[in-house]
Amino acid sequence: MQRRTSSLLRDHRVWIELFALLNIAGLAADIYLAHQMNFFAHHAEYIPLGLSLGAPLLLVPALWMYARGRLLGWSVLGHLVGWACIAVGIAGAMYHLESSFFQARTLKSLVYSAPFAAPLAYTGLGLLLIMNRMVDADDPDWPLWVILLALGGYIGNFAFSVTDHAQNGFFYDVEWVSVAAGAFGVAFLVLPFVRRLTRFEIGMCMLVMVAGALVGLVGFYLHLAAGLEERDVALMNRLIYGAPVFAPLLFVDMTILALIGLAVLYGRTPREAAGATGGSARGRTSAAGN
Repeated sequence: MQRRTSSLLRDHRVWIELFALLNIAGLAADIYLAHQMNFFAHHAEYIPLGLSLGAPLLLVPALWMYARGRLLGWSVLGHLVGWACIAVGIAGAMYHLESSFFQARTLKSLVYSAPFAAPLAYTGLGLLLIMNRMVDADDPDWPLWVILLALGGYIGNFAFSVTDHAQNGFFYDVEWVSVAAGAFGVAFLVLPFVRRLTRFEIGMCMLVMVAGALVGLVGFYLHLAAGLEERDVALMNRLIYGAPVFAPLLFVDMTILALIGLAVLYGRTPREAAGATGGSARGRTSAAGN
């Protein structure tokens, strides 16, 4: 039993399952606070909340099935949740854009509309669950798929950092730090797809990701502190109408996902490749498997 538990903890496929499970469930709090701003004016706004609360009821048994070697049940339950997440994410993004952007179609309407990219977090998590079932864990491309999805998340972080802070005209200079963190994150996560990385370079990418996570934690503190300043306002109202408390934690989330992919890629990169350049990441990881 202990050996099986130890084996599961080293299984990077399990890491992805736990990441997706915790993130889908964790989005419930963010969805609740965000949609309380308009008191869930449209019934459709309850759909993502229901998805976040209901998905663990399928993903926890799925994880148990995986641990027991019942891969068919694990695959079916994961595909159900994954495709539901993709559909809800795309529909939500269109719904958010329709709130004002499609009427005016201006940069101003894009900045001040509901956060258009926020629902795509569900789409990314759905793709992650499906990828984890369609790509073999030993496939050289597995870590690259994980990094690709983390890259998509970092692009979203960059967009959020620009549009959210543009609402107050970047009143505080420190708000540009998150924009820079998003840009650096995107730049470094692109590297595994355009050139052959050494172990040292993969390590540098991991350090940049950790720096991004620290920016997210500091941003979380600043958003929370700003929301708590107005002591004459009810706490719930401060959380709902203040700076989005959970938004900076997306940097932490995407860092964890990126580190999973980079750690697997690092483990499959031979030491003798240090200093080598050129060639595709797939070629490198294939070589590592030989």
